[in-house]
Order: sequence, then structure tokens, then C-alpha cells
Amino acid sequence: MHFLRTFLFHALVAIAASSVPLSAASAADNLAVVTARVPCATLLATAIEDIGGSGSRITRASEAADRQGITSCIVEGTLAPSIGFRIALPTRTWTQRYLQIGCGGLCGNIAGMVGAADGCVPLNAGGFVQGATDMGHQGMSGDFGRDAQKRIDFAYRAQHLTAVLARKLIRAYYGQPQAYAYFTGCSDGGREALIAAQRYPEDFDGIIAGAAAMSFTTQNGLYHAWQARSNTGPDGKAILVASRLPLLHKAVLDQCDALDGQKDGLISEPRNCHFDPASIQCAAGQTDTSACLSAQEADAVRKFYAGPIDAETGVKLTLGGPLPGSELNWAGVFVPMSADQSFASTMIAESAMPVLYDNSLPQIAKVADVRFNADTFKRLAGVHALYDATNPDLSRFVQAGRKLILWHGLGDPHISPLTTIAYHEALQQRFGDAALQSFERLYLLPGVAHCSGGEGPSQIDLLTPMLEWVEQGKAPGAIIASQADPAKANSFGQPGSPTGSGPDAGPPRGMNPPPAMAAVSGVKSPVQSRPVFPYPQLPRYSGKGDANQASSQIAGPAQYLGSTPAWIGSNYFTPDSYR
Repeated sequence: MHFLRTFLFHALVAIAASSVPLSAASAADNLAVVTARVPCATLLATAIEDIGGSGSRITRASEAADRQGITSCIVEGTLAPSIGFRIALPTRTWTQRYLQIGCGGLCGNIAGMVGAADGCVPLNAGGFVQGATDMGHQGMSGDFGRDAQKRIDFAYRAQHLTAVLARKLIRAYYGQPQAYAYFTGCSDGGREALIAAQRYPEDFDGIIAGAAAMSFTTQNGLYHAWQARSNTGPDGKAILVASRLPLLHKAVLDQCDALDGQKDGLISEPRNCHFDPASIQCAAGQTDTSACLSAQEADAVRKFYAGPIDAETGVKLTLGGPLPGSELNWAGVFVPMSADQSFASTMIAESAMPVLYDNSLPQIAKVADVRFNADTFKRLAGVHALYDATNPDLSRFVQAGRKLILWHGLGDPHISPLTTIAYHEALQQRFGDAALQSFERLYLLPGVAHCSGGEGPSQIDLLTPMLEWVEQGKAPGAIIASQADPAKANSFGQPGSPTGSGPDAGPPRGMNPPPAMAAVSGVKSPVQSRPVFPYPQLPRYSGKGDANQASSQIAGPAQYLGSTPAWIGSNYFTPDSYR
């Protein structure tokens, strides 16, 4: 029976993949343009206390042009107590769609760019009203976590109220409601996307969730602390530094690059790669370590891959660490450029501590204070139902006809792709293969780092396939991923239409590795474009043309049919943990 279910699932994936051309440019631009019915300034008087409560108000309603020259009515203000929002309503180009943009890290600023939408024609033509929120606080500090209301606003309230507000402003400005609403976000924006699907399925017709920090509690409370501690020697300095990563990465590729049938500098199915850093460990007493890892370095690498583990019981405290093939992307995250530098992982973990822990108990304020055991996990479990977005019960979402696209870079050093795969598996178990095909797709991008960048092609358009799925009933198949042009990409590596500009438009500090690592590695992938098929299907070379171009790749079979490993929080991916 299991074999039959697996066969049928793969057959359905193959059919879906072949039903859509390998193109990111087939725009679902079939809705009439609607122009503004009232002057922009009149929106300043719109009452919004019915949405956010006493003290909610609009502080700005004025026209401005974005970088593409699209003029919009920019509406800004506050939903009580302190949720900042920004809604951009095109004056003459609106095609009856609304797009809400998630923000990364601990948020604290208005998201400025739409990711995973490269080449989306309706977006670039100003066809969307766009909205975003700072999630109820300003700045990257986690100090807001000491306020119970701000915790709720960050967890789920801010994005929901922003969606409600956008609907009201759209009606007021255009004299009619939107035809369709969408949400897209990566990192914590991916968590926000899944929160919307799980808690507020009425808000959006289509949701795109990238590299979602869906297991927020363990991700920020254990994963980053473990990565930083694993790379800290007795002298308090880093054990492994960035200059050593090309050596490690090359060894991983030498062993595993060809496992997917193509030797191209990318590992398409890293779960089949069982690399042991002992294979490049220096011999005892060896003084020249330029071509090998010291025993201490190899041990740190081993711990990175494994992720947090309870030393006493051997139980996994998260799903795991970064996957083989991601090594260059560790630079600047938990592997600093020099031994004396601090870790971004330390900053991430310590910033989140006020958000995660019960303020009535003794505080865990430093990475050095974290104990990797079941007691710490249980303490974090107190806010699991508040922040996490791993509930697979999307019954209301499915009944409403909504659509969900999940995506993740397989070279992500911040959030293990195993988390997204585990959520897909939980949905599969909850709904069954056939029903899952009706509303969800998962795309995994080889070599791609956190939300963008890395060695693999990271420039993608998932928004156009989502429009076609929601509005035309055309289920997405393969998408094309291309190498990004650094000169044209924003800080998440994705061109797009901004709702804002300036320093607050990018992701939080430390969210992406230094771009120089790929350049100095000597093993950068030559792949220029590649089709990415719905999971678990992989591409393979057709035998004709340039293997580094998408046009020479066709659908191949899945190569890994296992499931994600058991860990202490496996029940988190069930509805029961939210009751």
C-alpha cells in the first residue's frame, strides 16, 4: 500500500510538472485596470479604530512614485497600540489584486521588497495594492517581548489587522473590493505566511511561504545558540573561520555532487549525502593543516550538521542542522571571517530571548546560559502555540479553495530545509496525496542560501504561478530558477516592486552570508538556469544542449523517499499541540 501511494504521488507530481511550460513569464494579467475614485488625501480621514482599537489612526495619505515610476497613494499610520503599517494603492494601474509582504528576523521595520517574484508582469506594472507592517514594534531588538500585547501583535495580530485595514482602504479608494488577495514572505515572513493560512484563511486566496521560521521557538531558542556554541573554543574564540569553508565545501562536492546524476557544483538531494568531516581530518601530529581540518574543526562541523542534541539522552532538540552543500553559506552566520569576530547566530539567539522566555522566571539572556536539554525545550514549549506555525490542520484554508506554495533553499544556513519538508509531510499525512495536490506545492532550490543568494540559481518567480493557480485554475508545475544579477538584486537577492525605500527596506543584519565566499571558493556552480519541479521530483539532463541551461533539463524521478527524522518536538507538526 505504501508503494502504491508513493507511486501515485509521484505520478501526480509528474503530471502537474508537465502541465505548465518551463517559463516564468506567462503572466496571469487578465483583470481590468481600476483607477482611483477619490483623491488620495481623503483617505487621511478614514476611521480605523474599528480595526485596531482606540488610538489607531492614519498619519499620512499622499501620492508618491516608486523606483519603477508607478504612482501610488501611500497610506501610513498606527494600529493600536503600536502596529506600524504602510499601504501603497496605485492611482492608475491597479488590476484588482492585493499583495501583503512579510518581514524577516524579529521584524521592526516595514518590508520594502517583494521576493520570489522576478519577472512577474502584473507586479512590475503596478497592478497590486501592496501592504506591509512592522509587526507592532520598531527596531530589531527583542525587548518588545517583555510586553504581552506586543508578543501577540508580533505572533499573529499585526499581519491580520493589516489585511483587514487594506480591504477597507481599497474599498474607500477604488469604490470596490479587491478581486484577489495574496501574501508572500520569507524567513519570519514565511512563518507569518503560514500563520495566515492556519489562523486566518479568509485573509488571502494564495500564500507563498519561503524558508519559513515556522518552528520559531526552537529555531531561535536552540538552533542558533547551538551553532554558535559549537564553534566556540575554550578560549572563547571561533574554532572554524570562513577561510576554511572552501576546503570543506570542495570535499563535500567531491563526495556528493554526482549523486543526483549531474556533476554541476550543486547537490539536489543533500539527504543522500552522508559526508563525514573525518574524511578530511588531519593526521595526528600533522603540522601543515592547509589541506585538512584539525580534530577540533572537524568536531565543530559534525555538530553543525547534527543540530542541537541533548548530550545526556542523545535526543534531537530540533529537526537538524544545515544540509551538506551549504558550507559556503555558513560564513558570517555561525562561522565568522576571523576567530576574534562575534557570530551572527549569537546576535539572533540573544535578540530573541526576551521574546521566547516567560518573564516571570529567571531569564536566559546569553547564549552561554542555554542548556541543551529537555528542560530548556519544555520552557520554550510555553510559547509554541503562540509563535509557531507548524499546525497542519488547514481544513478551513482548503475548504475555502485557498492555495499554498512552500519553498526553501537547500543551502540555507539559518533555517534547516528539513523544517519545510517536515511541514509538507505533515500536510501529506493530514490530507493524503491527492487532496494535497489540490492546494499545495513545495519547491526546494539546490545551493540557494537563506531566501536568496548562494551558489545555486536563486532568482525565481512564484507569484505568477500562484496567480495562474488561483485565478485560472492552472496548477503550477516546474518553475525556472536563474542566477541572480547582484547589481540588480535587493538584499534578499530578488528584484521587485518596493512599498518603501531606504535602509529599513532590507532584511535584518546577519541574515545573509558575505557574497565573497562563492567567488573565492573556486567551486562555484556553472549552472545558469535550472527547472525546479514540485517536490519530490528532480531535474535531469536530457542529453541535448548545454546542461547548465534549463532548456536542457527534463523531469526526473525522486531520489529520496524517506521522511524527516524524529525529534523531541515531532508532535509540534500535529494539530494536537495547538489545543
